[in-house]
Amino acid sequence: MAHVSDVLTSQDIGKFANLQVLARQVVEGLSTGLHRSPHKGFSVEFKEHRSYVTGDDIRTIDWKLFGKTDRLYIREYEEETNLRCTILLDSSGSMSYTGSRSNGVSKHDYAVHTAAALAYLMLNQQDSVGLVTFNDAVQKYIPPRARPRHLRTIISELKQQKPERETELGDVFQQMVAKIQRRGLLIIISDLFSDVDQLMKSLAHFRHANHEIIIFQIWDPDELDFPFRQWTQFASLEAAANRHLVDPAQLRRAYLEKLAIFREQLAKGCSRHRISLVPMTTDQPYADALAAYLALRRKSK
Repeated sequence: MAHVSDVLTSQDIGKFANLQVLARQVVEGLSTGLHRSPHKGFSVEFKEHRSYVTGDDIRTIDWKLFGKTDRLYIREYEEETNLRCTILLDSSGSMSYTGSRSNGVSKHDYAVHTAAALAYLMLNQQDSVGLVTFNDAVQKYIPPRARPRHLRTIISELKQQKPERETELGDVFQQMVAKIQRRGLLIIISDLFSDVDQLMKSLAHFRHANHEIIIFQIWDPDELDFPFRQWTQFASLEAAANRHLVDPAQLRRAYLEKLAIFREQLAKGCSRHRISLVPMTTDQPYADALAAYLALRRKSK
């Protein structure tokens, strides 16, 4: 059985305890206008049917279903909490990169821990959290729930994730628009290595559906400053046959120029659609990175 300690250490959990108040303040700002009910925690959503047993409130019997099946079923509901959040986790091949300064932590490892931390924080404050994992297509969709034991479901899925295959984020997010229809907060954890124009078109669909969006963009430090000095073989993490032996000195300038253009396009696109873009590097403790973001977000409210 999955447990939070499978992904988060006791030191992590200790740090998160200090973030609860800060996270609550930020979430309250995000949740404004996202809920139909004016009373926090008191709107409900249908969850499932179950067989009627003696003592159940007869007002919860689904009489339409009785007419079809000639059996009594109860409609069960689940409270809708302050915020309905879905975490979108990139498990494509590029996320497997592990640089020389990240202490053996790949981008995907870092993303998994960040996802677990966010789920832990939100469920602890009775918010509703779901998870979508994807590479070249949606791999798993876990609908948002607010019950504390739901964290085990999310942790179990996170433990099973392995970064593989290519991805085109614009296409994958387009698939998700129909799955995530109820407005809420979308947290995307990805390196965003994709065509920026297609990505922004898909994110615009989410924004038009009144979703709030926060993107935690995961970088390895090597990807930001290209520290290679000797002849190096570069292999694609998404297309195994794609390998090149190059002199980094000739490549570095062009790489950094393209990187600057890519980051500028992302920043402008996110600003245009009022999306929070939060860079994170794998050499930075993710609990500290989350604390810094929450503090910044609170100040900007």
